[in-house]
Amino acid sequence: MVQEETAKFDVILNLLKTEVVPALGCTEPIAVALAVAKARETLAEEPVKVDVLVSPNIFKNGMGVGVPGTGLTGLPIAAALGSIYGRSGDCLELLKGVTPDVVEKAKSIVENGIVNIDIKRDSPKLYVEASCANSNGNRARATITQRHSNITKVEFDGQVLECSTPGPDNSNNSYDISTLNITFHDIVDFATDVPFEKIKFILESAEMNNRIAQEGLDNDYGLRIGKTLKGKIDKGILSDDIMNNAMLLTAAACDARMAGCALPVMSNSGSGNQGLTATLPISAVAQKFNSSEEEIARALVLSHLIAIYIKQYLGRLSALCGCVVSSAAAGCGACYLLGGGKKEYIYTIKNMVGSVTGMICDGAKEGCTLKVSSGVGAAIQSALLALDGIVISSNDGIIDDDVEKTIRNLGEIGSDGMSKTDELLLQIMESKVK
Repeated sequence: MVQEETAKFDVILNLLKTEVVPALGCTEPIAVALAVAKARETLAEEPVKVDVLVSPNIFKNGMGVGVPGTGLTGLPIAAALGSIYGRSGDCLELLKGVTPDVVEKAKSIVENGIVNIDIKRDSPKLYVEASCANSNGNRARATITQRHSNITKVEFDGQVLECSTPGPDNSNNSYDISTLNITFHDIVDFATDVPFEKIKFILESAEMNNRIAQEGLDNDYGLRIGKTLKGKIDKGILSDDIMNNAMLLTAAACDARMAGCALPVMSNSGSGNQGLTATLPISAVAQKFNSSEEEIARALVLSHLIAIYIKQYLGRLSALCGCVVSSAAAGCGACYLLGGGKKEYIYTIKNMVGSVTGMICDGAKEGCTLKVSSGVGAAIQSALLALDGIVISSNDGIIDDDVEKTIRNLGEIGSDGMSKTDELLLQIMESKVK
């Protein structure tokens, strides 16, 4: 590779390693637990009072989702766990190994009113501010912004101990994709041409996410959508094809994760469900076609990177369901395994943008599994159509001849166009807890 291409490939590789990381539990309550844990560590003792301020979108996504190992949902139990358990250095895996005794203590903390959760409305979309106080009135505070594991400020009794200056809040992006000078075409070239040894690590995402998918198939989690679809295939009611297998595998993992399964997942852009959706359809197609490790790795890299790329135009938290993004990316990965090339990936994205755009995000919860499985089904359909040269015309809606412009249109719809939708969703959800 020429020097310029090598430098760009290094940037893309770093992007992949930064945005595809393990996470235990839904990342919104985990971010709350992480901020509280950091404040507790700064206080150097268990607090007698815990106050947490979160952005509306963190509140929305943490309201109804299971917290690993607790059998409970919501932000209060996550904050309580952070006040007595976990090391901030473990980032999004800080609740690993939580024991029943710890859970019981956390429950009593919530029941005794020690934890208080409020919404901070004039905040970035991804914002958590946790404050822990001791009996002497000392107070430590930790703030997370832009990324779920990004602790930007730590204070003790009003004195700033640690502070990093976040970049401009571009719809809660952790970085501005334009500054990296990366295009959709660069991503495709990277996935196709980068030496296999440099991306072999991405196979861990499939291994990790397949484990939780199997857990969801073996046991009764949430709505049991993945397990139920598998049962219908076994009975001959549904066909044993790549679309149904991609849907059931991803749904089973989402079933388990949303219900609080204590297994980690490989996330994408701060979202566990996005990580599952970008990964497991690739596994389903690879199993059917006995794909090689290198083929699987390249398909996974293509899927994860396209998800990261599209997400930058949308923002980490929005009114548009993230499975729209990750499903479109997974469709491209599946298309690669089915023999497609750059033209077919572009067709797949256009078909996806023209079909499931507009799916709302009304918080993380068990029902997300239905959205994920619907998105994955649309992704496989979009890829199969693309492979036969079928693509939605640029005369249709928000589709443009230029795939980059099509992606930007999707981002504008989700971040700007649906801002009022986000406000209405929060109002509806808040009314349920008053």
